[in-house]
Amino acid sequence: MTHYVPRPGALPVNMQLTEEGRLKHFLTVEGLSAQTLIEILDAAESFTSISGQSVKKVPLLRGKTIFNLFFEPSTRTLTTFELAARRLSADVMNMNINTSATAKGESLLDTLRNLEAMYSDMFIVRHGNSGAAQFIARHVAPHISVINAGDGNHAHPTQAMLDMFTIRRHKTDFSALRVAIVGDILHSRVARSQIHALNILNTGEVRVIAPKTLLPAEVEQLGVRVYHDLQQGLKDVDVIIMLRLQKERMSGALLPSENEYYRLYGLDSERLKLAKPDAIVMHPGPANRGVEISSEVADGKQSVILQQVGYGLAVRMAAMTICLGSHSGDQA
Repeated sequence: MTHYVPRPGALPVNMQLTEEGRLKHFLTVEGLSAQTLIEILDAAESFTSISGQSVKKVPLLRGKTIFNLFFEPSTRTLTTFELAARRLSADVMNMNINTSATAKGESLLDTLRNLEAMYSDMFIVRHGNSGAAQFIARHVAPHISVINAGDGNHAHPTQAMLDMFTIRRHKTDFSALRVAIVGDILHSRVARSQIHALNILNTGEVRVIAPKTLLPAEVEQLGVRVYHDLQQGLKDVDVIIMLRLQKERMSGALLPSENEYYRLYGLDSERLKLAKPDAIVMHPGPANRGVEISSEVADGKQSVILQQVGYGLAVRMAAMTICLGSHSGDQA
């Protein structure tokens, strides 16, 4: 694949905001204020009760047209964004675009112009290249908002925010928490977004636990404490976030074997006891059982993995309405 898109740093973070400081695009958590993140969390809170209603829709985005532009495969993220848009009464179209047809920037821009001609209001973008969502946000018509649904190894902001929402639902005060992120930090766009969000929300301590081969260079500069030993890293933590091994993004032999990885870094019930008794276990999914987490833990009483999936709907509804300027408080 031709890497036509610029690196993420080519687009200033403040280009996500309008002149009034409102969120226009949601491309990355990095550089946003705590106030903006809390606005998303509070808006998501107002949407959580909709799933329990007999009519699971609100008219906030009625008349809006949203395109899901997915340049790489996805099931859960695509489904959640589609359902979120429909519950907001928007017209939504899913575009599973063949990347070979948009290998050059000009072809992608042609695609955008054609979609803009269909009176679109928002693009949800998932792409294997870091910076793709930023590239699109830079070139779309002024009235269109862009949400990044995951780009390369760079960012996945709505996943990070649903994780923050899950933590706030169960633990409330970020400043008192120790949070451990365990696994393939190197290839995880989710981990990067989680780290930025946790630090913006003034989390007491953010730890990353991984073998050296699965950590980015100078990861400490992200504001984390690094552990290579799982037992030491899990001691007295309040939140454990397990990450999937991104085998499709790995090049070379970064791990001896999956069995060896599980022996050293897999979360089982014994290792879970090293954390605080009321610690919660999270996973952005899909989980590889027996590779990074045991079924006993994934399905156990401290697991909130299924709750994360449910909260994702409310968080994505919140991001959509805020970016399109349509959120107005309690929607229940």
